[in-house]
Amino acid sequence: MYLVWLPEGTAPEAVRATMLDGVGPRLLALDPLALQMDLDDDGAQVPPPLPLPEGEPPVRAVVSIWLPRYDDRGPYEEALAAVADRIAGYLVTESMYTDWGGNQWSGPRSWPDGERSPGVLTVTCMQQTPRMTEDEWFDFWHTKQSPMSEAIQPRARYVRNSVARAITPGAPPYRGIVEEAWPTVADLTDPMRFYCAEGDEQRLQEHLKTMLDHVTAFLDFDTMRVHTLSEWILRS
Repeated sequence: MYLVWLPEGTAPEAVRATMLDGVGPRLLALDPLALQMDLDDDGAQVPPPLPLPEGEPPVRAVVSIWLPRYDDRGPYEEALAAVADRIAGYLVTESMYTDWGGNQWSGPRSWPDGERSPGVLTVTCMQQTPRMTEDEWFDFWHTKQSPMSEAIQPRARYVRNSVARAITPGAPPYRGIVEEAWPTVADLTDPMRFYCAEGDEQRLQEHLKTMLDHVTAFLDFDTMRVHTLSEWILRS
């Protein structure tokens, strides 16, 4: 997985043109097993649940490339670096916690490769808190946070990527990269919908407290980064 920072001031429409129309065909020509781009394009102009620190450049694309072996990544990195100010690459283990059609919030995927997925995506980059050991941190994320959030949020797709190690110099020390698809923008921006409160203020506060208790137990807001993006599955 690669985090991609584009030149400052790149417009959302230009993000799509640069990554989808320019870099995408170049990557596909290298014949990866699968390819996905999450883009800060004109369809994803929604404030993230956690704003970035003031003045910090946002990630404009997250590119997931499936290869038989990561040793062959060089040409892919060259294609990304040709358009980026900076890239950060990670070798990850993907866990498809919930795919399209896996719960009541969406039907099975019915659109072809190369077509934008419905709704909007949040991509959360997480570091391990020093308050926990590695085993404790992964256990909390996988056995407590994941099922809890699945139960109280209208999340259509949840991809849990555990970082094995960084593969580019200077990459932030993230241990997890989470992709969460929301059926509509309202499901992300309306607290009543985001916490499945169904208009019940007491239920909203209960679910909000549950989420905050979990998140603050295993994450640090100072190092967590959340980006709102569009999902483009280019080869599945």
